[in-house]
Amino acid sequence: MLNQFSRTQLLIGEEALDTLRASRVAIFGIGGVGGYVCEALARSGVGSFDLIDDDKICLTNLNRQLIATRKTIGKYKTEVMKERILEINPDAQVHIHNCFFLPENAHTFDFGRYSYVVDAVDTVTAKIQIIMQAKDCGVPVISSMGAGNKMDPTRFEVADIYETSVDPLARVMRRDLKKRGVKKLKVVYSKEKAIRPLEDMSISCREHCVCPPGTQRTCTQRRDIPGSTAFVPSVAGLIIGGEVVKDLIGWE
Repeated sequence: MLNQFSRTQLLIGEEALDTLRASRVAIFGIGGVGGYVCEALARSGVGSFDLIDDDKICLTNLNRQLIATRKTIGKYKTEVMKERILEINPDAQVHIHNCFFLPENAHTFDFGRYSYVVDAVDTVTAKIQIIMQAKDCGVPVISSMGAGNKMDPTRFEVADIYETSVDPLARVMRRDLKKRGVKKLKVVYSKEKAIRPLEDMSISCREHCVCPPGTQRTCTQRRDIPGSTAFVPSVAGLIIGGEVVKDLIGWE
């Protein structure tokens, strides 16, 4: 019967769609990358989501984040993304967690419930914890490396973490994961060398913070505030979404 996933079914078949419908995917970080992961998975027919992020939509998110509009500024990213997923697929199950994932609260997440885990956060401590917890539970995981301060979306590649180059975040991750005995990890990374952002205090978040009231982790807490565009993190997110779908259905 004709339905919203019919065009996808023409490529992967009914059994694969049933597999996606029965899958539960956790996306850690609903920002420039993670938002597009959610979008791709919702439109592909994934049936259940866990959305983890403590951030609220900010004015400066409008240049790149799928769910950021003037109407959504100040709202939790998880709640806005949940609404969007359900508008795409009302039958989806969406569980939201308005928190920042850290070792301190990691025990509250049962990774054994997940069919797949997406790491789209931007701090090494959280990324390592997500990856280790997924590995301990035998759950497939894919991790996003750096997407900020870059202009060329064609430079992204899917690779094992130990085959990456250029990306500084990947270098740190390789070292830390090797110490922990992790043998492999699928990542999406860019071979483009990062651009140094302009030092323009007239548009600096440090001088003119516009984070919504109640935001626990503002941009001003970061050592560097990266520049970004609409067309780089989105591509990384769509690539990750595609990898998740193909892995879930066993597509070669």
